[in-house]
Amino acid sequence: MPRADKETSHDLYSFPPLPRRRRLVAAAVAGFNAPSALARDYKLGGLSIAHPWARASAGPARNGAAFLAIENAGGADRLIAISGEVCERAELHTHMMEGEVMKMRRVQSVEVPAKGSAALQPGGFHIMLVGLKHPLQEGERFPLTLTFETAGEITVEFAVEGVGSMGPQGGTGHDTMDHGTMTPAN
Repeated sequence: MPRADKETSHDLYSFPPLPRRRRLVAAAVAGFNAPSALARDYKLGGLSIAHPWARASAGPARNGAAFLAIENAGGADRLIAISGEVCERAELHTHMMEGEVMKMRRVQSVEVPAKGSAALQPGGFHIMLVGLKHPLQEGERFPLTLTFETAGEITVEFAVEGVGSMGPQGGTGHDTMDHGTMTPAN
């Protein structure tokens, strides 16, 4: 394996000196054991909203996507609108197969069944941020207001993860959720 010199320290094969590497590993382990900055949950009536996050923009992209998990301890409800200052408009979208092609489609609402859950996640239902006012940068945070048909409105802060992220800090963002009770949107 080639070793990098001072001129090519950005080389993928170069490694930091061992003492520095130990410091990095210790910092990473401490980070995994610390409470997540993304762990904030929000409550609105019987609804619990967890892990709100968005992907960082890929270059000059004008659109983005945001995700979250919703648990419902009460009666059936529907997420019917999203708004925020980060974009011109926010829409609810899903992915659907048309023949052999996966296409994104706008939906009017996302059902949150009584005593059930709904996941807005990559490859499924999600919040489409149309006309971003600036590219989303990893580590940034921004608010969106979610409107539910019955429970009303709540403003939630979204954390921006890396461009290829599949969930908060690399996870799905809803690994404890019971997906057996999820109901598709209208």
